[in-house]
Amino acid sequence: TMFLTPKDHIPFFGGTYFPNEPRHGLPGFKDLLQRVEQYYRQHRVEIEKQNASLVNALDRIYNTPSAMASPTPDAIDKARQGLKQGFDARNGGFGSAPKFPHVTGLELLLRCWAASKHQDSSDRSALHMVIFTLTKMALGGIYDHLGGGFCRYSVDDLWMIPHFEKMLYDNGPLLTLYSEAATATGNELFLRTGLETADWVIREMQSPEGGYHSTLDADSEGEEGKYYVWSSELIKNLLDSDEYPLFARRFGLDRRANFEGHWHLHAFVDIEHLADEFGMHESEVKSRLDEGRQKLFREREKRIRPGRDEKILTSWNGLMIKGMAAAGRYFHKSDYIDSATRALDFVYETMWKNGRLLATYKDGKAHLNAYLDDYAFIIDAIVELLQCRWRSRDLTFACNLADVLLEYFEDHDNGGFYFTSNDHERLIQRLKGYTDESTPSGNGVAAKALARLGYIVGQPDYIDAAERTIKQAAASIHSAPTAHAAILIAYEEQLAPPEILILRGQSQVLKQWHQRCLNDYAPRRITLAIPNDAENLPAALSSKAPQGDAVAYACHGMTCSPPILNLEELDQVLAKTSAVL
Repeated sequence: TMFLTPKDHIPFFGGTYFPNEPRHGLPGFKDLLQRVEQYYRQHRVEIEKQNASLVNALDRIYNTPSAMASPTPDAIDKARQGLKQGFDARNGGFGSAPKFPHVTGLELLLRCWAASKHQDSSDRSALHMVIFTLTKMALGGIYDHLGGGFCRYSVDDLWMIPHFEKMLYDNGPLLTLYSEAATATGNELFLRTGLETADWVIREMQSPEGGYHSTLDADSEGEEGKYYVWSSELIKNLLDSDEYPLFARRFGLDRRANFEGHWHLHAFVDIEHLADEFGMHESEVKSRLDEGRQKLFREREKRIRPGRDEKILTSWNGLMIKGMAAAGRYFHKSDYIDSATRALDFVYETMWKNGRLLATYKDGKAHLNAYLDDYAFIIDAIVELLQCRWRSRDLTFACNLADVLLEYFEDHDNGGFYFTSNDHERLIQRLKGYTDESTPSGNGVAAKALARLGYIVGQPDYIDAAERTIKQAAASIHSAPTAHAAILIAYEEQLAPPEILILRGQSQVLKQWHQRCLNDYAPRRITLAIPNDAENLPAALSSKAPQGDAVAYACHGMTCSPPILNLEELDQVLAKTSAVL
């Protein structure tokens, strides 16, 4: 609840969760209204002075040019060292409870390892932090072992008991990260986690119109977690006598109840130990556990579901479109790519009006001017989806979005992007932040996506805007490197621009070449498989002419190789950017 001055709408008092009636030392809301009204009339001059000071402070924060010309070359390493210092070596993740996934920091660490693969020594420490954390989360109660998908955060250090709400904006980046990590490491658990999460998205979060819904509530029937927790007796009745002991050991049913007298599934014993203990092959252990999970899932489907927030938010859809596209690309799942395409088509057809994005949709109505995150996340998603399958309309859409960002959101004096457009309703300040919060930094994602798009279409304006954004963020990065993982990823690609592989060819041969480029993890590689008959290509792409059944062009920045005409030569190019255990 915020109280604003009536003339200029500047907040002078606020708070959260005021009770209806006085209790716990807090005034009732009715009494609070009377006190605030009285204070305002008696202290108006002091309030005006306070508000002027607030506005000036915000102006200094958001509109002061960076004191640094650019980030220092060691900024990425400082962020990596900061993440290492905060790493929980026993339970994975960073810091203590409540435990959040910190996906962007993990992505930066995975990229640090990938970069080190082509240097003198492999950064095994960075890779360990990623693998260990992703393993602990996938085995923990923050992950839904029956239906797939991740809850918001864990209330304990062990990732055991979550806040049971499932957010689209968490699961999109997590799906991208698990898809990349599965490909980089060959880890079967990461593969299964990614597949189950993507299946959950299609099953429970995609609307009939194509867009993705926002959240699943923590509560059902008025109780948090009721939909997800179990009694040991019910599980024992659902499973066969030879299934229950194995399932109980795996998920802690032979231990004390871990959630208000019930059990929430958390994997306590790994598959190898279970195989030794029960005298079974690991494949048989996995098969029996899967059968047990399926029985519980079918039983859970009969319960009253948590409520679903059916708003379709453009920015969050951008995060999930990217996640589904990444899962489809890395796992070779066309249905995931189709899901991402349906969602993007929904955004294009419903949220893109009169050359501008709208922010939200529900019950047949799209409205509200879109924000920086909406534009940045959708551009980033399109670049990912174009690597799965080519559509010229999507590239044009991305360029249109980028043009709006530069015209309406960029700070043309200092660099960087405001959160609101220059024709947005008047606010006390146009925010321009660079740190990652619950979602990646809009400026960080914009800087990376714009630079990538600029190299793809040969548009220096996009690349220059990205570089100005990174320069303007330099002082903020210097003050807290670990909080700027998204923009440091953009900075990494400024220091070493991504390799863009442009493939041209006939359908079947082009598909073979394309698949060859998608078999490994290469975070600084962009692969575009463009059919010979593709239309409306920008000059930077149309100049990469078809030759024979298939041809590839490897571009770094604005410089491209001579045509690559055979798979053996293409493999040599791929090896230079591949990072696989």
